[in-house]
Amino acid sequence: MGEAIQVTGMVLSAMPIGEFDRRLVLLTRERGKITAFARGARRLNSPLMAASNAFAFGTFTVYEGRNSFSLQQASIREYFTGLAALQPGVYYAFYFMELADYYGREESDETQMLNLLYVSLKALLKERIPPRLIRRIFELKAMVLNGEYPDMFACAVCGKTEHLKVFSWRRDGMVCADCAAGEKGGQELSETAVYTCRYIIASPIEKLYTFTVTEEVLKELEHLMNVLSGRYMDRKMKSLQILEMLTED
Repeated sequence: MGEAIQVTGMVLSAMPIGEFDRRLVLLTRERGKITAFARGARRLNSPLMAASNAFAFGTFTVYEGRNSFSLQQASIREYFTGLAALQPGVYYAFYFMELADYYGREESDETQMLNLLYVSLKALLKERIPPRLIRRIFELKAMVLNGEYPDMFACAVCGKTEHLKVFSWRRDGMVCADCAAGEKGGQELSETAVYTCRYIIASPIEKLYTFTVTEEVLKELEHLMNVLSGRYMDRKMKSLQILEMLTED
């Protein structure tokens, strides 16, 4: 077993292993996504019990093994315990964790994704913004951090930056009013919806959850993000399937 190292991160998921252990997936700033085993974490007197649950955010001391890490101790700054009382907010939170797991990579700098997770869970707890909007902001910003996202800033045909009218599925970007006549297959977006997407793409993470939109604009965003998620991701998150069953009209 190697030397102990400290990482700052969040527990994305926790699975029981054997009689008393847990297998954790953590997203960390220093080492990206890692798997760590918390030995004895399910014993009632274990100091690792509370730290070995999803949403726990803090500093973890781990030993690196051949294929995984062993958790030795943890200093948790935020447990996000208030999420359990939010219905269906907690299911949005589980979806965000699974999406971060999907995008997370080993041995990569995951500071931005970790920050996005943290502020998104905080936004759910504050309940100032509808969780439906928080979801769409998280999805689009996660795509941006992954480096694969739509071009919302210029016409994909002529390059103009004004009077963008239609999102073209074929071109994976906006098309201006002059060029839209020749496009087949797309979604017409209001100026507000286009501006909202631009704001999410360009803004720093700490400024993401500072606005709200009308129901009409939110529906535009939902339709757009549903199509883009199906395009950019090769599978549908299990937590999202549960969330959609709970929130369907």
